[in-house]
Amino acid sequence: MKKVAIVTGGSQGIGKAIAERLADDGFKVAVVARTSEKSQAVVDEINKKHAKSAIAIEADVSNRDDVKMAVKQTILIFGDLSVMVNNAGVSPITPIMEVDEETLDRTQRINVNGVVWGIQAAAKAFEELGHGGKIINASSQAGIVGNPNMTVYGATKFAVRGITQTTAKELADKNITVNAYAPGTVKTPMMESQVQEQSIKTGKFPKEIEKTMAEPVALGRLAEPADIAAGVAFLAGPDSDYMTGQTLVLDGGMVFH
Repeated sequence: MKKVAIVTGGSQGIGKAIAERLADDGFKVAVVARTSEKSQAVVDEINKKHAKSAIAIEADVSNRDDVKMAVKQTILIFGDLSVMVNNAGVSPITPIMEVDEETLDRTQRINVNGVVWGIQAAAKAFEELGHGGKIINASSQAGIVGNPNMTVYGATKFAVRGITQTTAKELADKNITVNAYAPGTVKTPMMESQVQEQSIKTGKFPKEIEKTMAEPVALGRLAEPADIAAGVAFLAGPDSDYMTGQTLVLDGGMVFH
């Protein structure tokens, strides 16, 4: 089995860091995103360092057929598939009284449906290829404990944990492991836009808001995307072979069990 990975939502932030880390670890990587220009820029960076190691695929994870196509295209080009990282997601901040149907539906389609379509497509591909594989899903610290103003986002990330556990049991006899990772607050373009929104609403400087966000973190700092990518690299590698149905919390010490 060749080391081939698909990373959805791989054009920026955590997904970009995961794609880069897996390429450093010897994987061929398909970077999947809705915007081909952004994903191609990531691929170009990876291929400068690791020649012919990455490809860009344009797909919308909320569309089941798009996800199937992305998996087929990856196998057609790289000849195999061993790891599926269902990373794509959106993170709306919505106080409960402001939640509307559009926000609920859109977040569900991307954060939950996209994970289900990714699991289905990867599991079918592994079976057709005649071997097992690893499926890795994006949950969140907000999927471990409830956070204020994140009813919609948190609900989807709690759901991902449940999906991870149930499918881990369903797919175990096919030698497919299913795990999840739960980042805390990470310095990404998505987080930066949220900080800017809060800055406009509150009149506080962005640095002041970031400092407040870091206060619940035991390690005293916000995560870098590479911190999360390191955890995903563990889940994608052989050291996690005896691990399935679990959620790896990567939050610098915000929640404990």
